[in-house]
Amino acid sequence: MPEATGTAEDQFDVVIVGLGPVGATLANLLGLQGVSTLVLERETEAYHLPRAVHFDDEVMRVFQTIGLADEITPCTRINPGMRFVDANGALLMDWPRAPDVGELGWHASYRFHQPDLERILREGLKRFACVRVQTRCDAFAFEDDGEAVTVRYEDLDTGRLRQAGARYVVGCDGARSLVRRFIGSSMDDLGFHERWLVVDAVLRRPKPELGDHTIQYCDPARPATYVRGPGDRRRWEITVLAEEDSRAMVHPQKVWALLAPWLAPDEAELERAAVYTFHSAVARLWRSGRLLLAGDAAHQTPPFMGQGMCSGIRDVANLAWKLEAVVKGRAGDGLLDTYQSERAPDAHAYIETAVRLGGLINTCGTEAALNAAFRDADGVVRLRSRVPQLGPGLVIGRADRVGSRVAQPRLGDGRPLDDAVGYGFALLCRDQLWHGAAEAARLRFEQAGIAIVTVADCPGLAPLLDEAGVPALLVRPDRYVAGAAADEADLAAMADRLTPQRPQHASAA
Repeated sequence: MPEATGTAEDQFDVVIVGLGPVGATLANLLGLQGVSTLVLERETEAYHLPRAVHFDDEVMRVFQTIGLADEITPCTRINPGMRFVDANGALLMDWPRAPDVGELGWHASYRFHQPDLERILREGLKRFACVRVQTRCDAFAFEDDGEAVTVRYEDLDTGRLRQAGARYVVGCDGARSLVRRFIGSSMDDLGFHERWLVVDAVLRRPKPELGDHTIQYCDPARPATYVRGPGDRRRWEITVLAEEDSRAMVHPQKVWALLAPWLAPDEAELERAAVYTFHSAVARLWRSGRLLLAGDAAHQTPPFMGQGMCSGIRDVANLAWKLEAVVKGRAGDGLLDTYQSERAPDAHAYIETAVRLGGLINTCGTEAALNAAFRDADGVVRLRSRVPQLGPGLVIGRADRVGSRVAQPRLGDGRPLDDAVGYGFALLCRDQLWHGAAEAARLRFEQAGIAIVTVADCPGLAPLLDEAGVPALLVRPDRYVAGAAADEADLAAMADRLTPQRPQHASAA
């Protein structure tokens, strides 16, 4: 084999393998922090057909963090929710999504066209001199010597073999992840493996009768899903029966026959028809030495909750600031061990919920299934959105509310909380506790670069702290609680512990 070539310029803090939405978001987060990053992607351009179609308010909040939410928002459609109906169209269960902006500062559910999102995320990387993107490059080997990783890859345009050095490598390279194979991680199978036909169509004229809600058709003959996308885009996901041939299912004549209850051939143009096998699995090991996994490389979920891409974005939001702290010497390598311990339980829980929903669709919404799983005490069958929660990991200060998300109220001057504090740690605190603390303790927070926001700055913090039951919360860059403080001694201890990991940003106070 010819020897791979590389130069001193091919040394990076982080190499990301894969430039889908998860890899591109991670690269934007690292670029925001000035982390030298190389992204390797096999394809020349983003895939031109739709794949993922949903993200939630927490993901939009991440896009806000990387400064791209204003560009992404016009390409989306607010999703009013999901309804489950039987074969006759009777409503079995409702999953409404609030029409107003929620506590995270964004709408609860968005529909989007993935090529539009990927274009914006890729364009966003051009803002960062520290991020290099190399397309048409196929990574094929990773050598971790304990101090760094040598990444070997092929330039597919020239056939030339090249190499780059990295402190860490993150595999955002999908369900068939090569990085996962080098880690040597098997997958825990959560028991759901089904073939579904996915059909994307673009309407030629309005069809308001299709509706704006996502509809789950719990039909014993053939369960199906309808999704209203942005603009004229519509999607159907239709079960493929055991005896049916996948190749025959994508033939236009067969596709139009299956769409006949909703759509005629002259009413829309077929953009794509493909059979996918939906899986449910979680990698047992998300990190080995300097190799890490994120997104579909670490977990795969059925689409019934629309959380596949969302879980991947949560992964990299958790990982990005930890990588920055480690490569810049503000935290030890052990901080990266909290990545899987915090993220894996949440990803696992989302997958289990999606599997339950898939089972409900396939059992046609039987009364027993509804009673057992989803019926409210008042008899109304409604789903509530799951709230993410981190597993065991980083704790700085008291453990009250550690691992829970923090809302995003607006400051008195109208700025959203995240814009005010920047991408870093923030202390949300009652004025009496902050101003009553010893000057030495307050100075330590200032020296640590921690943004301070008091109730006087942001009146919306008062109910947030009331709910938490403490007068101060320390919030991480990924907007989860790192710890709490009940008094001045807690504040001083918290500042002492945080200092080695501090991010650099201006205070909001």
